[in-house]
Amino acid sequence: FDVPLVTVDAVMFTYHEGQLKVLLVKRSSHPEKGQWGLPGGFVDTMSDESLEDTVLRKLKEKTAIEPPYLEQLHSVGNAKRDKRGWSVTVCYTALMAYQSCETHIASVSEVEWISIDAVNKMALAFDHRKLIKHARERLKQKALYSIVPAYALPKEFTLPELQHLHEVLIGKALQKKSFRRRI
Repeated sequence: FDVPLVTVDAVMFTYHEGQLKVLLVKRSSHPEKGQWGLPGGFVDTMSDESLEDTVLRKLKEKTAIEPPYLEQLHSVGNAKRDKRGWSVTVCYTALMAYQSCETHIASVSEVEWISIDAVNKMALAFDHRKLIKHARERLKQKALYSIVPAYALPKEFTLPELQHLHEVLIGKALQKKSFRRRI
């Protein structure tokens, strides 16, 4: 049997300056050289013991960050997503505090936190726009029933800051009293 290319991609979100942002890297090699895309890459069958090892290794190599948690989002595979051939990617997502990684990001060239609104207007490598859209929807759903959005805030934050973050993620205003009761 032919073996497909196997990669991982990471959709990393943060909340900064009142906006939801996505971590992107500028591709340094072909295909899609010079385009912005998600941090990720190929599984190294000699050193990676799991897909989680691969995504953590790629995040560290390309962005110098280590997320507080990672969630496997989904897998996508087809003959059209990569010009090099039939490929499968396992996509991961996480939300993290800007403050916990800004110094690491600043030390790496060609890596930026870009607002989700700006990302929606950019040309992205491969099928990364679809991966971001899927991860954004998952994050919105998690904001409806969990405290996961708190990962995007510094260690100390106020209830109004947490509420504003939930409103950004959900896409609508929340009643203060209802939000506080839920929290």
